Amino acid sequence: MSESYGKKNPALESALSKSTADFYAPAGSDVLSRMDAYYSWVENRIRTDTWLYSRVQTSRPAPVITVRDAGHRQMEAVNFASQDYLGLSAHPDVINAAAEALHRYGPHSAGSPMFMGETDLVPQLEEKLQELTGMEHVLIFPTGWAAGFSSLTGLVGKNDYIIMDRLAHACLRQGAYAATTNIFKFDHLDHEGARKVLASIRTKDTVNSILVVSEGLFSMNADTPDIRKLQEICHEFDARLLVDVAHDLGATGPEGSGQPGIQDMKGRVDLVMGSFSKTFASSGGFIATHSAAVKEYLKMYAGPYLFSNAISPVQTAAALQASRIVTASEGAALRALSLGNALHMRARFSSNNHHCPGIAAPIVLVPVGSERHARLSHGLLMKKNVAAMIVEYPVVPLSEARIRLQLMSTHTIGQINDAVDHICEVLDEVRKK
Repeated sequence: MSESYGKKNPALESALSKSTADFYAPAGSDVLSRMDAYYSWVENRIRTDTWLYSRVQTSRPAPVITVRDAGHRQMEAVNFASQDYLGLSAHPDVINAAAEALHRYGPHSAGSPMFMGETDLVPQLEEKLQELTGMEHVLIFPTGWAAGFSSLTGLVGKNDYIIMDRLAHACLRQGAYAATTNIFKFDHLDHEGARKVLASIRTKDTVNSILVVSEGLFSMNADTPDIRKLQEICHEFDARLLVDVAHDLGATGPEGSGQPGIQDMKGRVDLVMGSFSKTFASSGGFIATHSAAVKEYLKMYAGPYLFSNAISPVQTAAALQASRIVTASEGAALRALSLGNALHMRARFSSNNHHCPGIAAPIVLVPVGSERHARLSHGLLMKKNVAAMIVEYPVVPLSEARIRLQLMSTHTIGQINDAVDHICEVLDEVRKK
């Protein structure tokens, strides 16, 4: 760290004393220059090694990665910051499939999926996702964000209602606010809280639609709702349920079916959406439904589908091949390795007196607390050649910073042990300051 945290200095104290909340919606008549204060704060955090963001990969996202930080310093580190839960981005079959698609179709979709932008690989990918989700119809989007956002803006009208878990992903929250002003949030995993909101709405409005939104695996808490209970509550009040399976589909569950499969709800949820960027070695997303009418309607009325280029042929081919591996015996073996790694990491933290909340999953959370401690930990971990995802507001609430460790099936026990021990040492050190 270029500024010693062992003694007070103005630059470091400034970097540690504010959050992005202090710069939200800046005032001023010039829409451009009013960002200057934020920029100065970011630059100071970069100089003091307390900026958690903007690292650049200079190698593929493997268990060991070469990375360049925002201060342009390059280093090799054990990698727990990439989302590649089964390690499929390095799988030779995935790489070959992407290369073949590049040579056959070129790098670019060259159009909206409504106007000849899709390749003949897309229907094949849709079929694999139907198999994984147990749903009859799937619509592919160029990004996971687009799928989540569109699932709300494309289906919910201005007079309808959205009831969502308070910790639902930002793409779902922003989609909700773009769709209607009738938005209600229930406390995280509080199913009875959701029921009360539904009951209250239905006593006043039996005409308009209600969509309840949750996730299969919440990535900042490593926990999951009771999907069956939520679905039953929704049907009790003539509402529909949407579950985001971005972090669990493919990486967990029987045959990669995620939390719906684990909870015996595969194919029994009203709507499912997800992303290819966590397990399927690609970019893109999808919405799955049992209704052919919903799929066709979203094609026309989901803005990111109609007005964005289709998913590229290279990304489609990578996701398609990854999905084939996920549903094969190799996928089951990789998921077993992933679960074993997660259980081992959680036990290792516990033996060092650090509790990891949630369930055993490819995501392991280590609570940090204050933004100050999180920022100091970032620089110290990089010095120990550990690349971890340290998050603070606005990704998580203020004063609830945490380290999110993203495991791969291809991590070794030795790499996990070293990383856990370094993290525990760093956290114990910064908490004394």
